[in-house]
Amino acid sequence: MEFLVKSARLETLKTATLVVAVGEGRKLGEAAKAIDAAAGGAISALLKRGDLAGKVGQTLLLHSLPNLKAERVLLVGSGKEHVLSDRQFRKMIAAVNGVVKGLGGSDATLALDEVAVKGRDAYGKARLMVETLADGAYVFDRFKSQKAEPKALKKITLLTEKADLAEVERGSLHARAIATGMAFTRDLGNLPPNLCHPSFIAEEAKALAKAHKNLKVEVLDEKKLKELGAGAFLAVAQGSEQPPRMIVLNYQGGKKEDNPFALVGKGITFDTGGISIKPAAGMDEMKYDMCGAASVLGTFRAVLELQLPINLVGLLACAENMPSGGATRPGDIVTTMSGQTVEILNTDAEGRLVLCDTLTYAERFKPQAVIDIATLTGACIVALGSNTSGLMGNNDALVKQILKAGEYADDRAWQLPLFDEYQEQLDSPFADIANIGGPKAGTITAGCFLSRFAKKFHWAHLDIAGTAWVSGGKDKGATGRPVPLLTQFLLDRIK
Repeated sequence: MEFLVKSARLETLKTATLVVAVGEGRKLGEAAKAIDAAAGGAISALLKRGDLAGKVGQTLLLHSLPNLKAERVLLVGSGKEHVLSDRQFRKMIAAVNGVVKGLGGSDATLALDEVAVKGRDAYGKARLMVETLADGAYVFDRFKSQKAEPKALKKITLLTEKADLAEVERGSLHARAIATGMAFTRDLGNLPPNLCHPSFIAEEAKALAKAHKNLKVEVLDEKKLKELGAGAFLAVAQGSEQPPRMIVLNYQGGKKEDNPFALVGKGITFDTGGISIKPAAGMDEMKYDMCGAASVLGTFRAVLELQLPINLVGLLACAENMPSGGATRPGDIVTTMSGQTVEILNTDAEGRLVLCDTLTYAERFKPQAVIDIATLTGACIVALGSNTSGLMGNNDALVKQILKAGEYADDRAWQLPLFDEYQEQLDSPFADIANIGGPKAGTITAGCFLSRFAKKFHWAHLDIAGTAWVSGGKDKGATGRPVPLLTQFLLDRIK
């Protein structure tokens, strides 16, 4: 989809579909008033018949209005509030998208500049609008013998005032990059596990580096991981025929002397639970257990498209967790790269085992801050549902920065505590630490486990178990979150 930004008079605009807002109570916005006047009051006359109440997201498509060069006019309800919330605005734009992508016209023009959104200027509204439109156009039909019919809609133009052209263009540019990163993340998450295994993800990272000179990729194989002493990481993979990979991405967009930020992604390409095997129902969804790694790759895709002036390291902890005669057993004790020993009480708590060694590896980059992203605990879905990611960390300033970025990106997180009392649940009589802390506060004790390997840098942990994919039924699939949050966090660091 191509997105353009321009300023023009509505009544003289040649377009397949012109979109304008109508408030609740059939109140015409300024754009709607302008085309209503040009069309001799045709819109007012139609609204008096009661066809559109103006509630948020309601639509009414009009054809061949007199004295207009637009072939169609789409009226969209903007509600009764003077200022919309992010959610209301997204609902409105999604409704527009649902109509225009099903029409025969090759372009659409949105004259929605006057719609006010709480806390958002011209840049912020353009970001939300283009992200919603681009993400709404996503299709994954790679394995369908009958592909989706190609849509006629190829171009969307955002109309704005001349004074706001630069900011709307900047918002559109950032949104397109974020949407591209989200699509990349969704593609990886939606791929089947017989194709998307650790070596495949490594090849995807290499392909990304091949296309961008300022990205370097190194792949650490099983032999290298053994040399590093990554006993926890290797324990997860030892039951699978698919070899593990730690994938290191290094983007140099900032000054050479600037320490990088680091993103660490859990990449369990399929999670049976290992010997602590999961129930069969819904196990197909365990292909999404690599969405943390996929979101790091998607964020890198957005950063590379924007060529952000920042230094960034990505560490993807990729393995497959399978049961076999060689698999790790409950009761096994492994030695991590940090030297700490772990008693594995449950082999289905494997994400923290690949992440702990990867966090230790992150120390060598002397990062300004590290954020790990993982579909880590079902307990997070119980606590926060599928709308909000769980957040913990060892640095209050970093946590606040992530919360702020999530709020602005409309990809929110919520902080959970990391009190010392929870650490006691991980005590083991045989090793330094157990890999689970019992049935209580599972998300928090998982964060406590990781915190023991993140003491040498500012660190935050995002549990995206509920937000990384839509579960169950024909609508299941990867969401591309938290690429918007992570990209916004990095955008905020360069201001």
